[in-house]
Amino acid sequence: YRGSGRPVGVYLIERVMDEAARVTGLDPVEIRRRNFIAPEAFPYRTAFGTPYDSGNYARALDRVVELADYHGLRREQAEARKRGEIMGIGVAAYVESTNVLGWESGVVRVERSGKVTAITGSSPHGQGHETTFAQIIADFLGVAFEDVIVRHGDTLGAPQSVGTFGSRSAGLGGSALAQASTEVREKGRRLAAKLLEASPEDLQPVPGGFQVKGVPDKMIAWNRVGEFAHRGMGLPPGENPGLEATVFFRQDQPAFSFGTGIAVVRVDKETGHVRLERLIAVDDCGNAINPLLVEGQIVGGLAQGIGQALLEHVVYGEDGQLLAGTFMEYVMPRADDMPELILDRTVTPSPLNPLGVKGVGEGGACVAPPAIVNAVVDALSPFGVRHIDMPLTAGKIWRAIQQK
Repeated sequence: YRGSGRPVGVYLIERVMDEAARVTGLDPVEIRRRNFIAPEAFPYRTAFGTPYDSGNYARALDRVVELADYHGLRREQAEARKRGEIMGIGVAAYVESTNVLGWESGVVRVERSGKVTAITGSSPHGQGHETTFAQIIADFLGVAFEDVIVRHGDTLGAPQSVGTFGSRSAGLGGSALAQASTEVREKGRRLAAKLLEASPEDLQPVPGGFQVKGVPDKMIAWNRVGEFAHRGMGLPPGENPGLEATVFFRQDQPAFSFGTGIAVVRVDKETGHVRLERLIAVDDCGNAINPLLVEGQIVGGLAQGIGQALLEHVVYGEDGQLLAGTFMEYVMPRADDMPELILDRTVTPSPLNPLGVKGVGEGGACVAPPAIVNAVVDALSPFGVRHIDMPLTAGKIWRAIQQK
């Protein structure tokens, strides 16, 4: 299946957790809660030696249970089964290693005009990095968002870099730009002090430039500072011309995002068709720089996970001929395959980078497949079904019902 290995590992673990719940007679929510790492145990090193930076898994689980009205769903399921309906509820939790392959580069330069050029080695392919990075730089420098230009994808102008994958761009690329912005801001403060005939310690950053503390009228804008820096005449001792910084930010271990999900399904007994009614997800990627972009990543991941669980399948004939070679046969999720989505986030910042951020690129794709499969297996449990491999096509489900 397309994509990385995290969803596969999560899927196996979460199917095992549901089977363990069945064997022990525990509720699927309760068995997960009992096995979570406690918040006070972080940073936590697993039995395999992997260090987890931070987490509060129970809080995310409690929130998804609340949003879904989990206990109300179980009562609804009991009533539905009395009427002969096939309804299932599936629970899943995940952790996702992010900010992987521990470094990334960033360049920040204040031009003569006071506008800012940023160069990143983390090149986006639809995630909105230009917006995220511009927000970071604007916040750290105190400039207008629209005055920041983010350049990427040009090896001729960028320093060495690693790139975009493994949910690493905000944590590593963003932190490199944040630290570069900090260096530029501090040099800008020193140059502004020279122009204002004040001590750098007496200046504070304000929107648009620097101000002498306690003297609002004594303020200088970034365009004046930029012009002074690039002209290079009369600079303070030890200062070089120009106003830019290049930073290679390094994070020696991943930051672990996490979350939980609940899926609600109904199955048509006559056809085996699975109708995904609701998908509730609570994710935690630390501090969210742009919540709207985070939500977009989560929705896209959930859509991909729905595709994996219910639709997408590469099929070959007995003669080796590919039978699903076009999108007429290889079924990807469409708008009408999407259920009602209920989304929320908790916030557990990472201590490993100055932004406190973790990645969110694969969270939806991690939680949706096991939640959906667990829901369908739960729905079919009265028929003695214990497992069905993805994708959960109508034919598979119909045969499982008939084999009772």
